[in-house]
Amino acid sequence: MIPRYSRPDMVAIWEPATKFKIWYEIEAHACDAMADLGVIPRENADAVWKAKDVEFDVARIDEIEAVTKHDVIAFLTHLAEHVGSDEARFVHQGMTSSDVLDTCFNVQLVRASDILIKDMDALLAALKKRALEHKNTVRVGRSHGIHAEPTTMGLTFARFYAEMDRNLARLKAARAEIATGAISGAVGTFANVDPRVEEHVCEKLGLSPEPISTQVIPRDRHAMFFSVLGVIASSIENVAIEIRHMQRTEVLEGAEFFSMGQKGSSAMPHKKNPVLTENLTGLARLVRMSVVPAMENVALWHERDISHSSVERTIGPDTTITLDFALNRLTGVVDKMLIFPDNMLENMNKFPGLVMSQRVLLALTQAGVSREDAYAMVQRNALKVWEFRVDFQEQLLADKDVVAALGEDGIKAKFDMEYHTKHVDTIFKRVFGA
Repeated sequence: MIPRYSRPDMVAIWEPATKFKIWYEIEAHACDAMADLGVIPRENADAVWKAKDVEFDVARIDEIEAVTKHDVIAFLTHLAEHVGSDEARFVHQGMTSSDVLDTCFNVQLVRASDILIKDMDALLAALKKRALEHKNTVRVGRSHGIHAEPTTMGLTFARFYAEMDRNLARLKAARAEIATGAISGAVGTFANVDPRVEEHVCEKLGLSPEPISTQVIPRDRHAMFFSVLGVIASSIENVAIEIRHMQRTEVLEGAEFFSMGQKGSSAMPHKKNPVLTENLTGLARLVRMSVVPAMENVALWHERDISHSSVERTIGPDTTITLDFALNRLTGVVDKMLIFPDNMLENMNKFPGLVMSQRVLLALTQAGVSREDAYAMVQRNALKVWEFRVDFQEQLLADKDVVAALGEDGIKAKFDMEYHTKHVDTIFKRVFGA
């Protein structure tokens, strides 16, 4: 991923130097296990650890690979240059390249997950803070982009919190799904490497042994992992779209923070554009772009082919780096977001009283009017509000049929705003607990 959308901790996981360090640890731990089992001499296993503080020369490995056309062999050749060719002769004993590649890839995905989990925790904290802050800040709810009924800004943030909390649970499950390793040999039969080697290596790396592998760890695990990242990206976009709509000039119920010296347009000095949330919409597309290739990687020929390899070399770093950046950016947007309660009330009153139409409809049915007649009585008055911007309550009070059914006091009683917020506490307890 380009530096513009990258954060250093996540980038470091995918650096070649990090990858080669993990490869080394896999090989060294495997040698330890094989020495304990008497498969290789202990002195050879110990000799491998002479390289534990070595910073592997990426350029040198690339140079060797240019000749061998094989990345793992290039690495093993370079390792022997540090350890000594005779001492290193038992390295990779009975193993195949995928034992190293797949186990390493999963270690990297687990580490990436840990960063993403921290990102999610920070975002949840920001959403909860704003939800509590605006728990009772009334705004109009919209369906199809049209005024519906009153809600609160706190409920909007609480809704996003609940969604992200579900995503956090999904992410933790995805981390567990991907936290497996395999040291099982050429086709996964352990013919040339004892299963206890796999158990030892996985324990040292914080993984679980893959119950059954072929030459690779099954790719349904990776499909699930990247699918979860795609769902999280869609939730990021869900929040971003709401903020973008709120910042529209004719709405302006909320907005991204606009810093001193910031410019919105090269041509129009008045502009304050929602550039961060627009950017998040784009980044979400990039994350979701990895989902279909990850699913297509599940179907491999027989015990293995390498059709998945080029895909994972790209989507592993790019997707986790992008999502890490996006989660961090969204947290900042939510934390600094400007909220305009007065504009919310002004918007709700653009069509005075109209958002109470359902309450009047229900009152009429409870008063004995058929639903069809009640709907017609309410709608004929509501349409006047749409067309002439008159007051809905006044129209109802002038409608003899409505007055006959409800009485003037009965009509006025249906315009109490607190009616729509009476269960906010109940919803908050469901979302945040007592």
